[in-house]
Amino acid sequence: MGFLIYLIKKIIITLFLLLGITFITFSLTRALPGDPALALVGQRASPQVIAAIRKQMGADRPFIVQYLDYVRMLSRGEMGRSYSTRKEVLGEIKVKFPNTFKLALAAMLLAAPLGAGLGFWGAIKRGTRTDLFLSSISIAGISVPVFFSGLLLMLLISLGLKLVPPSGTGGLRFLLLPAITLALPSAATLARVTRTMVLDIMDMPFVKTARAKGIGEWRVNAVHILRNALIPIVTVMGLDFGSYLNGAVLTETIFGWDGIGRYAVDGIFRRDYPVVLGTILVGTAVFIIVNMIVDIAYHVLDPRVRVFDQK
Repeated sequence: MGFLIYLIKKIIITLFLLLGITFITFSLTRALPGDPALALVGQRASPQVIAAIRKQMGADRPFIVQYLDYVRMLSRGEMGRSYSTRKEVLGEIKVKFPNTFKLALAAMLLAAPLGAGLGFWGAIKRGTRTDLFLSSISIAGISVPVFFSGLLLMLLISLGLKLVPPSGTGGLRFLLLPAITLALPSAATLARVTRTMVLDIMDMPFVKTARAKGIGEWRVNAVHILRNALIPIVTVMGLDFGSYLNGAVLTETIFGWDGIGRYAVDGIFRRDYPVVLGTILVGTAVFIIVNMIVDIAYHVLDPRVRVFDQK
């Protein structure tokens, strides 16, 4: 019963949040300088043609009328048509989102064990040269921009060694480079968080008590230390995975990966408002769902976190 009430509250909050996001995004897109009709037909089009296209888009109507029409369209499960391609935005998102999900999942499968493993190893070896080396690697991973690491990997692995294609959308060979590029900063952040949390927990009384009782080092590390460090680790993983599912804009653009992020960027450059609004709305919903899953994971990992029992 507690979980059901929690879920209902989350759904109600999500609906109001999505409604607010649509209003803010709709307002900002209309406030931006430039005319989508002019961007579509070009500077040399006659004023009559531009006016006709603006009327076809509905851009000649008052703002509040346009917004209410958009909300009514969303209530029917539609997101409108792209100004430039005249294709259904929702249909395009259904095609491109699986590509983004594939990239996000591959990146997280690389980043999670690598980051948590390096962070835990660094904490166990604290104060040694190994710890210093691993900390230096994690700082470098956080500091290097994605566009630089992506181009460097493309230059070395694809153009230099010719092991994988430099760009495109497809199977594992196309997925490898963008997944590594996306995973590197996430793994570095996860390593820093894991190391900090493990060091804090290692100095707690219950860990010292477990060692004093003669419990094996492996069990102390795995059960007493790592399990208690999982909540912040899961938080970082959830935030990163949510941002990946929103479309890793730079990574998808660099490697020509046909996902949500690249679709949104193309819509922004073309002033394609239905595309921009649709991708932002889907991204917001995805992020909320991921955060909800993370909240549930808190309850599973730590019984002290009684999320569903709150009134």
